[in-house]
Amino acid sequence: MRYPFYTLDVFTDQIFGGNPLAVFPEAEGLSPAQMQKVAAEINYSETVFVFPPTTPQGDYRLRIFTPATELPFAGHPTIGTAFLLGHLGKVSLNSEPTIIVLEEGVGPVAVTLYTEQGQLYKTELTVAQLPQALPDPPSVEILAPILSLSPEQIRQGQERPRCYSCGLPFLFVPLVDYPALTQAQLQQHSWETQLRSQAVNCLYLFTDKVPDNPSAHFQARMFAPSLGIEEDPATGSAVAAFAGYLSQHFPQSGVFSWRVIQGVEMGRPSTLDLVMEQTSQGLQSVKVSGRSVVVSHGWFEIPSAC
Repeated sequence: MRYPFYTLDVFTDQIFGGNPLAVFPEAEGLSPAQMQKVAAEINYSETVFVFPPTTPQGDYRLRIFTPATELPFAGHPTIGTAFLLGHLGKVSLNSEPTIIVLEEGVGPVAVTLYTEQGQLYKTELTVAQLPQALPDPPSVEILAPILSLSPEQIRQGQERPRCYSCGLPFLFVPLVDYPALTQAQLQQHSWETQLRSQAVNCLYLFTDKVPDNPSAHFQARMFAPSLGIEEDPATGSAVAAFAGYLSQHFPQSGVFSWRVIQGVEMGRPSTLDLVMEQTSQGLQSVKVSGRSVVVSHGWFEIPSAC
């Protein structure tokens, strides 16, 4: 059967930037095996299949696949799919922000669509699951060679690497400076032997030393071989979980916001905006937003037996 699909560049306002995404807005009739094969064929970091909702509060149900596996939650697929639904007129837009609920494996995810001068401008997700701390990762002596770095290039002490998840777990690795970020290269053999079997093996490297970009607070890179992703140009689920890491350094109550730049080393610069609200009882909400660009529209021939 023929299924329509669209591609977008997400977390950017320019084509050929951000993180590519494929979306099948009318995926009824597809099996999990078919969806996995399509995602592997397209070979983007994620492909989204949109279905009718299964709950009264839901507007649409999403299934998100990497080339290797299905995910319970991912940021740029959520941001990009909501943008596409608004672009296609499947969501009624007006001058006020519009909120829709997307059912994902992690639960209902609220997404706000913003317009500017009558045009869809950006989308913002609110996480269904607040960041949860996970057991500490291996030592910097183990992590450094996996990343082609020396232990001295990874921050330690109170700012040491930590693990957090908003449905998809990430190992956050703070680096001492921008050169360390650009130097980092994943050593596949070391990753296989030292990290693959760990509960958290997706690596999110970041530094607060961002040259030539005064609007950015952090620059980051993400490696996820276990998901079939060598390097990702924009990772919204990681930025959402990053709020857990940052909250340890902002114990006071308030609303805090940061801008994260990712994908520069891949030639696909991406901009992700993070907002978290915190009280004396801990994190109350985490939001990630960004812009998207529709790139292409086509038809995919999917055999019924595959």
